Amino acid sequence: MNVDKAVICRLKKQGLDFEILVDCDKSMDFKHGKVSADDALVSDDIFKDVKKGEHASEHDMAKIFGTNNKKEVAEKILKDGEVQLTTDYKNKLRGEKKKAVIALISRNAVDPKSSLPHPPQRIENALDEAKVKIDEFKSAEQQVGDIVKQINSILPIAYELREIELTIPADVSGGAYPVLKQYASILNETWNNDGSLTVVVEVPAGLQNELYDKLNNMAHGNIESKMIKK
Repeated sequence: MNVDKAVICRLKKQGLDFEILVDCDKSMDFKHGKVSADDALVSDDIFKDVKKGEHASEHDMAKIFGTNNKKEVAEKILKDGEVQLTTDYKNKLRGEKKKAVIALISRNAVDPKSSLPHPPQRIENALDEAKVKIDEFKSAEQQVGDIVKQINSILPIAYELREIELTIPADVSGGAYPVLKQYASILNETWNNDGSLTVVVEVPAGLQNELYDKLNNMAHGNIESKMIKK
């Protein structure tokens, strides 16, 4: 990688600054265990101030990191340090977080008029129209509540949980259990004498049809269901 396109990864320890030059995208991949440190490091040089061109002393490295081996020190800085994110990388994060927010709303909320989920494209259009700012550093779950409030005047949204009783035939009851846990919260369960499973689950309205489809595919349409409450 061209050094001119590198970014700084900085670690402050015991009052001392240690800086290295890294590839932004690959350094974040390293932090997520996807690549090696060698892939992310632009060089093994350890600085106390990159912009001034001031290198860290071997004495300070040995004191803080227990070694003055540059490669080992660089990897420790990369692992624990803060990477200066590029605008492109922040935009990439923001785009990924936007998709996650849209998926959450689509899967867990409904149109209060029709009680049907809003399609993802309709939600994205509402986000754009409301000029919603996605925080790339917060999880989708942390910000979806505020985002729903911002777009509610443009796109009416209701978060609705439904309590449903399901009876699943014996031959698929074991395989159906992980599906139930994936899509719903199990409130009560009864294993019947014939081996069938009767459960009461709480499922987000936007996931109800998907849950039914999964279970009925497994049981060839032999799922009994009863709405208890919304």
